[in-house]
Amino acid sequence: MPPMTSRTDVYTDGACSGNPGPGGWAWVVPDGPFGSGAEAHTTNQRMELMAVLDAVRQLDGPLEIVSDSTYVVNCFRDRWWEGWIRRGWVNSKKQPVANRDLWEPLVELYQDRDLTFRWVKGHSGNEWNDMADRLAVEAASSQAGRSGGERPTDLGPPDAPSLAPRSSSAGPSIEGHALLITGLRPPELGGYGETLLCAAVRTQLTKIIEAKAQMHDDLVVVSGMGLGTETLAVEVAEQAGVAYVAVLPYPESQSQWPADTQRHFGELLAGAQTTLTLEKKKPDTKAKIGGSLRRREAWLARQANEAVVVWDGNEPFLGRTIRSLQDALGEEEVWIIDPNQLS
Repeated sequence: MPPMTSRTDVYTDGACSGNPGPGGWAWVVPDGPFGSGAEAHTTNQRMELMAVLDAVRQLDGPLEIVSDSTYVVNCFRDRWWEGWIRRGWVNSKKQPVANRDLWEPLVELYQDRDLTFRWVKGHSGNEWNDMADRLAVEAASSQAGRSGGERPTDLGPPDAPSLAPRSSSAGPSIEGHALLITGLRPPELGGYGETLLCAAVRTQLTKIIEAKAQMHDDLVVVSGMGLGTETLAVEVAEQAGVAYVAVLPYPESQSQWPADTQRHFGELLAGAQTTLTLEKKKPDTKAKIGGSLRRREAWLARQANEAVVVWDGNEPFLGRTIRSLQDALGEEEVWIIDPNQLS
């Protein structure tokens, strides 16, 4: 392609049918060239990165990459890559940087090229973000990419439930900057009621929510409303005047709790900006309940912009939840609080 002397906007996006699963990526220059591609078994984050990497490789001159992925944009905005290189491509938790095989060549190009990054809210009516989304979804669905020198006219549908499985009873997507808070439940928080450990977690969550509210005018705390961390989160949000959304896996999920606990649960639900119940019927076996909870965790990972998890390193379900969130959101968007290290 001929050199581009002025800065060119290029919109990028990725899509994945399941996470991991068959995926697609795409980039598009407004009223200009576009490209897309596919992989048979991949993740959302890899597709977001591939879209950017291919765009930078294909387009000359200064570029502004416009993406709805905070995983991509924040790496360059907050200069995560400098720490990765300094530490030998391990993250702040001393773990290997995920997707290094894509990050490393992209960072090298960033150092050599005039590249800037800008975040745009996905599915918000932006014409070019929507076009990149539709091209990525098309590639994921067909497992075939394409390219062209001008605006494509034959576009498939935008990101749909078939490519991001979601219960039809779940209602609309969460609006605003969604901060998911989850973590330990009693007795791991020192027991039931307001224990010293519980109070320490409450104090830490208060600091985090108040700080995030200063950063994001549209902050909304997202909670699964379980006992322990999730209930603490909505109590703190309510006290701080921050909106919160309750996401229940199925009806009457609190039915086995003591009467006083159920009453408090009802009061918190009444204060929620929105209450979403993902499945219409309560499961009738422990195995089915476990399946409902896993589906709810996957749904939450798709909705969140970032997450806070209170975890002592022992509870295996939370360990799996953290890995899922890191894959969906990026490692730098998942904050882990060890309650045993709180003073």
